[in-house]
Amino acid sequence: NSKCYYSIDNRESEREDEERDSVFLEIASTGWWHLNVSFSTCFLQTNAIKTSKYNMFSFLPLNLFEQFQRIANAYFLFLLILQVMGLTHVSFSHLACRAFVNNKLIFSFNRLRTEKWMDVQVGDIIKLENNHFVTADLLLLSSSEPLNLVYIETAELDGSVAVCFLRPDRLSKRVCCFSKGELRCEPPNNRLDRFTGTLMFQGQKFSLDNEKVLLRGCTLRNTEWCFGLVIFAGPETKLMQNSGRTTFKRTSIDRMMNALVLCIFVFLVFMCTVLAIGNSIWEQQQGDFTTFLPRQDGVNAAFSGFLTFWSYVIILNTVVPISLYVSVEIIRLGNSFYIDWDRKMYYARSDTPAVARTTTLNEELGQIKYIFSDKTGTLTQNIMTFNKCSINGKCYGTVRGKKQHAPKHCKTEKVDFSYNPLADPKFSFHDHSLVEAVKLENPEVHAFFRLLALCHTAMAEEKTEGELLYQAQSPDEGALVTAARNFGFVFRSRTPETISIVEMGIQRNYELLTILDFNNVRKRMSVIVRSPEGKLSLYCKGADTVVYERLHPSCSKLMEVTTEHLSEFAGDGLRTLALAYKDLDESYFESWRQRHHEASTALDDREDKLDELYEEIEKNMLLLGATGIEDKLQDGVSHTIEQLSRADIKIWVLTGDKQGETPSNLISCHSRGLPTACMCKTVICCRVTPLQKAQVVELVKKYKRAVTLAIGDGANDVSMIKAAHIGVGISGQEGMQAVLSSDYSFAQFRYLQRLLLVHGRWSYLRMCKFLCYFFYKNFTFTFVHFWYAFFCGFSAQTVYDEWFITLYNLVYTALPVLGMSLFDQDVNDRWSFQYPQLYVPGQLNMYFSKTIFAKCVLHSGYSSLVVFFIPYAAMYNTVRDNGKDVADYQSFALLAQTCLLIAVCIQLGLDMAYWTAVNQFFVWGSLAVYFAITFAIYSNGIFLIFTSSFPFIGVARNTLNQANVWLTILLTTILCVLPVVAYRFLLMQLRPTINDKVQTKASPPPPPRRARIRRTSSRRSGYAFSHAQGYGDLVTSRRFLRRAPVSRSTAFSPTARSPGKFLPTGRSAGYSPTGRQSNLRQDETSLQMYRAVKDPQI
Repeated sequence: NSKCYYSIDNRESEREDEERDSVFLEIASTGWWHLNVSFSTCFLQTNAIKTSKYNMFSFLPLNLFEQFQRIANAYFLFLLILQVMGLTHVSFSHLACRAFVNNKLIFSFNRLRTEKWMDVQVGDIIKLENNHFVTADLLLLSSSEPLNLVYIETAELDGSVAVCFLRPDRLSKRVCCFSKGELRCEPPNNRLDRFTGTLMFQGQKFSLDNEKVLLRGCTLRNTEWCFGLVIFAGPETKLMQNSGRTTFKRTSIDRMMNALVLCIFVFLVFMCTVLAIGNSIWEQQQGDFTTFLPRQDGVNAAFSGFLTFWSYVIILNTVVPISLYVSVEIIRLGNSFYIDWDRKMYYARSDTPAVARTTTLNEELGQIKYIFSDKTGTLTQNIMTFNKCSINGKCYGTVRGKKQHAPKHCKTEKVDFSYNPLADPKFSFHDHSLVEAVKLENPEVHAFFRLLALCHTAMAEEKTEGELLYQAQSPDEGALVTAARNFGFVFRSRTPETISIVEMGIQRNYELLTILDFNNVRKRMSVIVRSPEGKLSLYCKGADTVVYERLHPSCSKLMEVTTEHLSEFAGDGLRTLALAYKDLDESYFESWRQRHHEASTALDDREDKLDELYEEIEKNMLLLGATGIEDKLQDGVSHTIEQLSRADIKIWVLTGDKQGETPSNLISCHSRGLPTACMCKTVICCRVTPLQKAQVVELVKKYKRAVTLAIGDGANDVSMIKAAHIGVGISGQEGMQAVLSSDYSFAQFRYLQRLLLVHGRWSYLRMCKFLCYFFYKNFTFTFVHFWYAFFCGFSAQTVYDEWFITLYNLVYTALPVLGMSLFDQDVNDRWSFQYPQLYVPGQLNMYFSKTIFAKCVLHSGYSSLVVFFIPYAAMYNTVRDNGKDVADYQSFALLAQTCLLIAVCIQLGLDMAYWTAVNQFFVWGSLAVYFAITFAIYSNGIFLIFTSSFPFIGVARNTLNQANVWLTILLTTILCVLPVVAYRFLLMQLRPTINDKVQTKASPPPPPRRARIRRTSSRRSGYAFSHAQGYGDLVTSRRFLRRAPVSRSTAFSPTARSPGKFLPTGRSAGYSPTGRQSNLRQDETSLQMYRAVKDPQI
């Protein structure tokens, strides 16, 4: 096995050393990586990451490959070659900026020289400072904290804030100055929650796990500096291993257009073949014009038919003109600007507008069936608040300012905590009765908050007197400790052996004896402490189902009442946990403690032995109560989800959080369970890695063939965003990685309903109307050539004037259809929100499909028959007022093209639901331009200037001054439009759509008043699943001491705030919900422990 060597000689200090020559890295045959120490020259993986779609050499071939995935471009290339002329249609995709990722600066440990991210290599030792982004996967070597403790924000990995520890008894700062060593670790993989490796140096072997690794994507918080050894760099980092491949996204309409273009091409070949055969037959049986158009030598009827075939391919190519795709891109660009300009999607607080980062997917927003959403930071604010609690069978707390037992919509004032100088000013609570119970020194209430102040692994930082900052393992734990702080039980500081709290203004130090740590199996944590009076107590908090199994039988009645409260908390969407305690015998605890020490130092079955001891001591506990914590949703999330559900959009939440952190049950998304999952309105997938998020999206795309949308705000959502048909990034607090990889971005989840129900639906409706109308007008235009071929000897003669053919799609019909496609609305945005069911037709492809395309072709065939044969019959054997013949080719061409243009303009008016001044100008202006150009090209003046190009003088004025010509135009237009009007009228009467029903209403009804519905969701313990593996052993280590504590008095309140003694009669002490003076005796009776009451009627 090849090994790699480097040398670091620390001669002056830990931060200055000799520059090493090189670092060698190679994959060993065993599948492990080796990093050893010595001198050698080698090649290694750099930290450069390529996020651009193209480079200088790959742009042309890759872009051409993507462009020719659109079959129409191959069709246009074929016509280009055929006509030896043409246009190129290349849509240049932007080159992603790599400088944003690669050009930030870091410190390299070699004399702390400054390097760019992209120049960092495996084996480098780099320095990170507070708030620095972790540039690569690092083995943590040392930090500014005494225990090498570092705080990292893992928002871009899982959306949470976590604490990473490096245990001092295993590794220390001396790792930075070792002279020779070997690091062996697993090969690059996408497992964010696992790392396996060993480090050998100075004859010692140290195990490495995930707690000693800083992953790329983390951010260093509340730590002055740290040093790390680069293990994986660049594309080999775990974050990049979870990043999906950038693909070229195309809409379902684009994919359908490919199939339609193939069908149109086959149909074109069929028409040209029919006309070529007709030409061959004509040449063989008639051939009258060979007298004045003699054939060349060797040209017979069959060869004439062959040439005619290609001539008609050129003439009839207008079935799919290049202007179709030019117009499509203009429409998409315009609808993208509408999203960018929408003030209702602008978030003023962060000055963040909505941004359409692509112009090719707008209509896909109107066909979404499945939404895959991240939870933390996308649906929630990741802010936990202590909202309700149940203590000794009595429920306290309010939700959103509503009093617990007050009438509906009755507001209560916030509790004033000014009497508590150590209270958190940001904490808000509305139930004054709980403060009364605390000030009346109710023993159960005090025990409740004492448990919250002691049973945790949080750390307190007090930079100035009274200004406390808690660093908690999870937001839930931080909310509980803060609640205890405000109600008079203030966690002040801790050492490995003690916990210092201020109880009602009195400083008390508890001896911390043991922490029974949390894990996913236990779903609870406990601490064993000794009070200043010498009393031994065990405090436990965890999932209610787990705690209930370990309660004393005397708590059965209290457990029933608490269970009702927990169900109520769950109905309000709160995260719950139960609290219990137990007094311990001194002799039993000493015996248990000795066995615990033996189990904790065992080499075999250590975890099983500890679990047995934990189960033994956590029995026959006494129930104190329960808590309800609210994980605040972003504004408008509930309403947005309700609206999207009414639009028949199914929402799946893919979160890296544990199961209990998410308010629903986990539904497996394997292929066998997919049909069941897809039948649900909402699916929650918990503990999924970034790559697994993308796999879930791919699974639904593959088996359901539905349009999907993924929305997230962190780097852990990038794979999901790339995998979905539409990717939406929320520019929140988790960086810009999700935004940079997204197709659309905005600041709040609630804007998603406007993006889909308004912009998406309008874009889809406009695109479908555009395609239907465009195919109608062009097929009608082309079919007239087909009918005319039977009257011109299949000679490939065009029926229209050549200038009309040139300007038909370019000038005469371009702006009216663009006006409709940019400004049309079936209903306004208010009605779109009032009736989310209007979104359903897009999911079902009701506005444009192969069936609708076939109807357009039939409609065009009928209109072309009318446009050709009515003018033909009207001019056949017809004379002018002066007796001269009217039936010349130019007059017939003028009449036919005028009938065609007016008919398609009226059809456009029937299709348009929302007329604006711009639409009016485009329609009437196009008709005016047509007549102006027509009279101009047949005028005397243009003939004198361009004699050979415009030889037919006076055709327009001589034809259009005849009354029968205008009657023919009127008749042709009526016959083209009448069947459409009749069909739509009957359809509206017999089978009205949701659009018809909404459009017939005079005004939208007032929004219904939403009654509060009690949910029946099962209880969920926020604590039991909101933590990683606990760090109790670190907290109890003897080297934990951080820094000298700030000098402070033991009094609860400074003299400036209140007298030196705690006053139970503060502003809230005399509060009574009834407005009367509270009765102490009645309060004591109502707050007695249920287990102490013997009267069964109470």
